[in-house]
Amino acid sequence: MNQEQISKEVQLDNSGAIEKGLELLIFNSRWILTVFYVGLVLSLIILAIKFVQEFLHFGLTFWNSSEAEFLTGVLALVDKTLLANLLILVIFSGYENFVSVIGAAKDSDDRPSWMGEVDFAGLKLKLIGSIVALSGINLLAAFLEISTTNKNDLGWMIAIHLVFVVTGVLFALSERVMIHHKK
Repeated sequence: MNQEQISKEVQLDNSGAIEKGLELLIFNSRWILTVFYVGLVLSLIILAIKFVQEFLHFGLTFWNSSEAEFLTGVLALVDKTLLANLLILVIFSGYENFVSVIGAAKDSDDRPSWMGEVDFAGLKLKLIGSIVALSGINLLAAFLEISTTNKNDLGWMIAIHLVFVVTGVLFALSERVMIHHKK
């Protein structure tokens, strides 16, 4: 082997090491996402506090409320519950899809059946479905208090809800087309 061949071989080894190091850095950068998931967990705690506050207010005022006010109070609690479920779904499936398998839940009897099975496409569909449900609840609450609801705001709420519905349908259709193309 002459000096030139040895020099080229060393150069190839170094470029392979650089590539390997870069790929390792990129692969491990997924752990940065944990900051976002911890933030969502903290948001879930804040939402739980807001739920308790809403429940206490509802519990203290439901005796003197009209039927529409009562239903609006219940819908506000359902709204926060759906939002909490959405946060859990995003936290679990996002973490498992993009960071790491949640080892603590692997052998747990309480492990949700869907955990580990919701891929990114499924997460998008569940996310838009939850947004449609949340929007629908807010729209229903506005209809229940129609006498105090600004009609212009109500029109915008209906339009935005319809955009969410159409978006959900388009997501579902695009997912169906993608599945059929894979087969």
